[in-house]
Amino acid sequence: MSPHFDAGKLAEDIKTLVKDAEALLRASAENAEDLTDEARERAERSLHALRRQLNDIEHDLKGRAELLDGYVRDNPWTAVAVAGGVALLVGLLMGRR
Repeated sequence: MSPHFDAGKLAEDIKTLVKDAEALLRASAENAEDLTDEARERAERSLHALRRQLNDIEHDLKGRAELLDGYVRDNPWTAVAVAGGVALLVGLLMGRR
């Protein structure tokens, strides 16, 4: 069985990672005196920028998925032919090994 790529799950996992990093940053700032306010602010700005970029990527991926879905719904036989062609090429390449 081949693994299934789920962009939505990936985006949620990255969001969870960002939230965990923010919590860790807050906890370390409360417990460590050597972490200056300036370094903490830089890290928070970086995390906010990462979150904005992640939201942009998620929005872009959803838009592309909707476009692809629309194309496949409008041209089902073309999509089947393309998928079959790709499967044939992959089969030929795998057969050479």
